[in-house]
Formats: sequence, structure tokens, C-alpha cells
Amino acid sequence: MPQIDTVIRSRRVVTPDGVEAAAVGISSGRIAALLAYDASVTDARNEIDLGAAALLPGCVDLDVAVQAPGQPLREGYQNTSAAAVRAGVTSIVVTPAPGRPAITGVSALKTHMTASAGAEVNVAFLGGITPRSTPADLADLRGAGVAGFHCSLSDGGAPDISAVDEPLLRKAMAEVAAMEAPLLVHAEDAGELAASGRSHHADDGLPAPRPPRAERRGLERVISAARVTGTRTHVSPFTAAECAALLAAARAIGVAVSAHTCPHYLCLPAETVPADSPAFHCRPPLRSGANRNALWSALLADGDSAVSTIGSGHRPGTGVAAIPWTLPALWTAASRRGRDLDDLVRWTATGPAEVAGMRWKGQVAAGYDADLVAFDTDAEQTVPDTDIGPYAGRVLTGRVERTWVAGTTVFPRPRQRPNSRRNAQGGPALHVNT
Repeated sequence: MPQIDTVIRSRRVVTPDGVEAAAVGISSGRIAALLAYDASVTDARNEIDLGAAALLPGCVDLDVAVQAPGQPLREGYQNTSAAAVRAGVTSIVVTPAPGRPAITGVSALKTHMTASAGAEVNVAFLGGITPRSTPADLADLRGAGVAGFHCSLSDGGAPDISAVDEPLLRKAMAEVAAMEAPLLVHAEDAGELAASGRSHHADDGLPAPRPPRAERRGLERVISAARVTGTRTHVSPFTAAECAALLAAARAIGVAVSAHTCPHYLCLPAETVPADSPAFHCRPPLRSGANRNALWSALLADGDSAVSTIGSGHRPGTGVAAIPWTLPALWTAASRRGRDLDDLVRWTATGPAEVAGMRWKGQVAAGYDADLVAFDTDAEQTVPDTDIGPYAGRVLTGRVERTWVAGTTVFPRPRQRPNSRRNAQGGPALHVNT
């Protein structure tokens, strides 16, 4: 066994075999060994005992935007990275747009790589597929290091990532399958959205509707193409719970399709939030309470659920800015439904790492990167009223106490001090809906 630099002990370490008391030995940024909780380790430079606080693998956040409109790209990476480590997110997989430039070619990818240098989290990238993309473009992006690809059937990205039609979707899927890469798809159908917009009264001051049937029609197209090409396809974000049966049926016949959702779709029914607040604007929009309950049912389905990953859906300046509260919001709702830390880790770490091909992330196991999170499952905290995200003023259960990337503490920084174990703020008695 290599020389152990750091030992982290917890009575609740979430391992692939379940939750157990253990000591995690770290060497050169990787987990060297899982030991008995009270094991003696000689010559370790650092020893940390978390007690009852849980030790989890760091979250791998898929389909993240980092840049607000008008913000320098480097600043976007710095701000998103700082928010991520406070939230227990140790890896982000960056969506190709609305960041500028959109990641549709190697030159843009290199610009993002340069801007992300020095980020506190691990950063991976998705290459964007547009009507202008050629097979050579996709091959060059894959060769330059993208973890996978992303496309939209409507306006889910940005003007640079315009919608792909059905022939192009199939052609791109075939190219992506040949590279053995995953494809993330924003599946709202452009034709259905256009039809909904035409039937909407332009003078009533409300945004055009984005009905669940747009997701259904888009999913039908995606499943049809994936069945022919064999492409590993991940629908992101998935919100229309009525379509879960469609995904399940496709998987039952061997189509490699799965789905990704976000805590705000699981926690915030549309009836309970102000329609005119930009803090709740996202694409697809928040759905009804009935849809939220059905989405939970799909996520918690016995056996092989098609909804396999959960991430922040972070879109600073253009949608929900929610990355700082991903774990507490999800844990608040999931624990009330009787779910445990194994579920939390599967949704936010193990599953996303598998989708993104991050072989050595997403598990607390020997040989894996020491990207770790200390999480107090019982601590309550009130989200400040000034927070720009959708949880402002709400009381959440669960708090990230410490985050490590490659065995190095990135939150809190040495000059910071963790908050008290219990929330001492006042504030309204509001809770995330469950």
C-alpha cells in the first residue's frame, strides 16, 4: 500500500457496498485504501474525524453553464467553480452554450480550456452539434478532449446552438456512436413549441408556453434515432413525467436512452412560485405539483429507472442559478420520501460520472480520485433572502461542511470557518416542497 498522506474518518462513509464506518486513506490525490474506522495509520500528515457527518464522493454536475451574459469567460469559470465547491460539486461538465464562444469547434474548446485553468473543480466539456457541424468537426472535438456532445431540438442552447432537424439528428448520432461518446439532448420539439407560441396571445404579457407535449414529441424523435444508431443518449433536462413510460419502454427493448433532471423540478411545483420572477425561469419550465409527484415516482421506480442522474441545471443570468444548493435541496426532498445517502450518491455522483466517462470519479473506493464531501445530513440552514436562485428564504436540511478535490481541501478555504452545525438564522418558516 502506498504512503498515506491524509486519513478521513467518518461513521457514515458512502461506499459502493453501502454506508459504513470507515477511514479513507488518501495518497497523492487518490484513495489508497478503505480501512476500519479506528485503524491506526502511521506517518499520515493529516487526520480528520468527521464523526457522524457523512463522507460522500463529490458531485459530478452534468450540463452546466458557467457564464452570465456580458461576463468575461474566465470570471464565469471562477464564480461557478467557487459556488460548486461550496455545494459539494467537485466536477462540472460544461454545456457548449450559452457560454461565449459556443463550443462547436476546437478553437472555441481551447478558449474554454484556457479560461477554466485554475478552476477549483475538475472541468470537462461537451461539444455542440449544430446544423453546420460536419463529421470532421465532431471528430476533431472528440480528439481534442470533449467528454461527449450536446444538441438541441429547439432553443435549449443559444443562437449558436440552433435546433437540429431529424435527418441531422440521425446523422450526428451515427457519428457520435462511432466515437463511443455520449450525446446529451435537449428534447423539446421546435415544431410543438412554435405551434404553442402561435396559439398564445402575444399581448397578455406572459411568456409563450412550453407544454409537456413538446418534450413527448421530441423524445419520440430521439428514441427513434437512438434505436437505429445505437448512440448512448441522455435527455437533459427531463421534466415531463408523463413521458417516463416512453423512456422505460424504449429501454426495455434495448435502446440506450436515459434521462437527467434537476432538484428544482423535483422540489418546486409551478403553483407555488411567482410566475414573473426570473429566479424560477428555466427551459423546460417548472411543471405542476402533480407532475412533480409523478417525476419522483419515475425516479424512484423499482428496478432500472430511466431517470438516472440529477444535477443543478445551473444557468447563470439566463435561467436557474441553483448550483450552491443542489445537495441540500435534493436531500431535503429525498429524505422526506424515505430515501438514503446511497440514492443521493447514485443520482449526483456515480451515475453522472458513468455518463460522462469519468472512470475514476463518483465513488469512495480504492483507486478513485479523492474528490470528497463532508455532508451533515441533519443541519438546517435558511437560504438568504438575497440569494438569486429559486430557494431564497427556504429552510433546507443538510449542509456541506467540507469539500476535497484530489485530496486537497477547497472548501472552506483556510481563512474561512464553517458555519455552526445548526442554523441560527431567523427567517420565514418556509420549506422546500416535498
